[in-house]
Amino acid sequence: MASIVKRNGNFCVVYSYKEADGTAKQKWETFSALPDAKARQKEIEYKESIGTFVAPQCKTLNDLLSEYIALYGRSKWAFSTYQSNVARIDNYIRPIIGSMKLQDITTRVIEGYYQKLLKYEAVDPKFGTRKNEYVSTSTIRDIHKTLRSAFEQAIKWELMEKNPCTHATVPKHTPQKREIWTAETLFHALEVCDDPKLRLCINLSFSCSLRLGELLGLTWDCVDISPESIAAGRASIYIDKELQRVNVSALDTLDDIEVIRRFPSRTSLCSTVQILKKPKTESSIRTVFLPRTVAEMLVAYKADQDNIKEALGDEYTDYNLVVAGPLGLPTVHTTVNAALNRLIKKNNLPKVVFHSFRHSSITYKLKLNGGDIKAVQGDSGHAQASMVTEQYAHILDDDRRINAQRFDDFFYQHKGAEPEIQHDNEPSAECGAGAVDAEAAAALTKLLSDPSMAALIKNLAKSL
Repeated sequence: MASIVKRNGNFCVVYSYKEADGTAKQKWETFSALPDAKARQKEIEYKESIGTFVAPQCKTLNDLLSEYIALYGRSKWAFSTYQSNVARIDNYIRPIIGSMKLQDITTRVIEGYYQKLLKYEAVDPKFGTRKNEYVSTSTIRDIHKTLRSAFEQAIKWELMEKNPCTHATVPKHTPQKREIWTAETLFHALEVCDDPKLRLCINLSFSCSLRLGELLGLTWDCVDISPESIAAGRASIYIDKELQRVNVSALDTLDDIEVIRRFPSRTSLCSTVQILKKPKTESSIRTVFLPRTVAEMLVAYKADQDNIKEALGDEYTDYNLVVAGPLGLPTVHTTVNAALNRLIKKNNLPKVVFHSFRHSSITYKLKLNGGDIKAVQGDSGHAQASMVTEQYAHILDDDRRINAQRFDDFFYQHKGAEPEIQHDNEPSAECGAGAVDAEAAAALTKLLSDPSMAALIKNLAKSL
C-alpha cells in the first residue's frame, strides 16, 4: 500500500518495497501537485495488486531512461511522441552518456554533451541509418526536452536532488521559415493540377486549415454538404480523428485507448501500420465551415467515389473515408506528398511541403479577418492562441507596421495638430492637403478613445 504525506509544501507518495536481496526499503516520491501524487498512488496500488509493480532503482542514466519509458512514457506519451522520444534516446543519449552514473551528471556535463552532439553524425529515425550531416540544433533542443523531463521524474522518485538540465545552455537554434505559395501561385497550381485527389486535398487543407493526418482521416459521416446546409452557408466538416502510421511495437506497447481503427497491413513483415486515432488534444476536435465552392467540390467528388464503389462492388473495402485509396483503403501520407512533388516539378512551381497549405490558410485568414486570432484558432485547432501568435507573428507585424504608418500620417505629418476625425454618419472631412482615409480615421478614433493614449498624444504634440 502507498500513502501520501505532505512535506515542505510538496506531496510525497510513500511505499515499501524489497530489493533483489530481500532487504525491505521505504521509498518517497515527491510531487508538487496533489492530483499527481494521487495518480501515482493509484498506479502503485494497482500494479501491486496485479503483481507488476517495480520500484525505481536507477544507478546509471540508462537505468533511469528505461524506468522513464516504462513508468512515464507508456502512460503519458502519444504514439508519435513515444516513437520520436525512444528514437532520440536510443540514437543519441544511450550511446554517448547512457553509461554515466546519475550522481556524476551535472549541468557542466550536459552542456559538454550538447556541444559534442554538434559534431555527432545524425541518424535517420525511420531507418536507423547514418546521415551525411551532423545533429541539428533542432534535434538537440528536442533531446534537451526529453532529458529534462526524465530528470524531473528522477527527482520525483528521489533518485536525484537537482535537475542538471534546468540551467543548461542549449545551442542556439534559428528556426527555418516555412515557404508558402502566394494566392496567385496557389490557384495557378490548382488550375494545372490534373490529379483530382490532390486537387481536393489542397483545397481542403487550404480552406479548412487541416493537417494532412486530419485530412486523410476525414470520414463522410463528419461532412455536412447537404443542399440545405450549402444554401444556408453552413456546410462544414467535423474533425474528430486523424490518420497516422505507427510502429507495431509502439502500438503493442502503449495503451490503445486512442485507437479508433487499425487498418490491415499489406504484408505480415510490415513493421508499421496505419491507424485512425483520436486527436492529441481536445482543441483539435472542431467544426470547420466550408467555403461554398469547396463544399460543391466535395459533392462532385463524392458522386464520383460512389460510382467507383458501385463499379468495383466487393473489391472495394468501404471505410467511409473521404480521401480513400483506389480500393477504399486509407491514402498514405507519402502518396499525397509524392503527388505534390510531381505537380511542382512538372509545372516549375516554388518548392513547398504539403503542410505549407495549412500555413497559407492560417496566414490568409489572419489577413482577411484583421488578425482575429481566436477565430483562426477555432479553425486551426491550436491548443492555445499563443501558438498562433508565435508561428504567425510576421502577419501581425505587418499590421503593426501599417498602424505605425497611419500614426505618422495622421499625427506627425500634421505637426502635432489633431486631425478631424470622420464619424460613420458624417461626410469626409478635409485634413491638410487631402481627404482623411475613412479606415485610418476609424483606427485613430479607436486609438483616441483610450484616455491614457489620448493624453500621451497631446503631451507629445506640445513637445513638438
